[in-house]
Amino acid sequence: MSRSSAKAAARRDIDVRANLALTAAAVLALGYQLVGLPLLLRATGSVSFALLATLAPVVLATPIHWGLIHEGIHGQLLRSRRANEACARLLAIGMAMPFDAVRFGHLMHHRFTREAFDRPDVDDARGPRWLRRLSWYVRLLGGLYVAEVFAPLLAFIPVPMARAVIERSIDAQGAEGQQVQRLFSNHVQDPAKRGRARRDWLCSLVLYAGAFALYGKAWPVLVLAMYLRGLWLSVADNLPHYGVAMDEPGRSRDFRVPPGLGLLLMNHHLHRQHHLHPTLPWVALPELVESAPASERAAYWRAVLRQFRGLQPHVGVS
Repeated sequence: MSRSSAKAAARRDIDVRANLALTAAAVLALGYQLVGLPLLLRATGSVSFALLATLAPVVLATPIHWGLIHEGIHGQLLRSRRANEACARLLAIGMAMPFDAVRFGHLMHHRFTREAFDRPDVDDARGPRWLRRLSWYVRLLGGLYVAEVFAPLLAFIPVPMARAVIERSIDAQGAEGQQVQRLFSNHVQDPAKRGRARRDWLCSLVLYAGAFALYGKAWPVLVLAMYLRGLWLSVADNLPHYGVAMDEPGRSRDFRVPPGLGLLLMNHHLHRQHHLHPTLPWVALPELVESAPASERAAYWRAVLRQFRGLQPHVGVS
């Protein structure tokens, strides 16, 4: 990356118009999934392949929906701090994702990238091998999203029980492991965060209960839509970090994509640049790699498939 490219990228401001346009597209896709499609199914009286095919744009809008939440997490969605958080929170409710928990987890991911708690693709050699492999593929094939959807239930149980769940889930080996466990434990005990988690989860519950009521007997179509969107999120989550060594820049990787796909991904394929420059908006990332040949980056879709090789034996210095 040249100095001129870095300086130009650093000067890029939030593209509010682009973010608002993408927000409108994400809301339109969600509205069709929750209201439009069930009304069409009611009108036709049957589930046809043609109607199921209309879910394709909804699923393709998933990385945009998550990308907007992600920009909100980093304060890069809208210029007003209050509007930024409110918009990101509403988008998260629409995807049945707990905004505070997702934001906290994502910022911890930046702080402790590829450390012990943040490398699900690495085989820690604990427990039966078949169970470790099964856990990886369940996570990859939608399990991550399911875990995020039900994470707010920790806010409904007594604090000691929530703390015990965290202690069982996060390894506290070493000073860093103890710090990570303590930070997560503090998060689930915070009264304000617990209150917001309960409120947001109940809002999502009401939203999706209404959608299931609209779908009626065709409710499996809604489950399919939710699964496909959750599958995309689960597959994309650890993609830029799969098999990455501790000494690689940003402990993540950039990928090349066909022209135009970067918009759909909101430049998630330039994840190394995001980790190296987390305060820059998504529109600034392409300028950081414009001087580097695209051939030096692996293809995004090959990287997607590479994850299905399974757990990696270790992660260290390459």
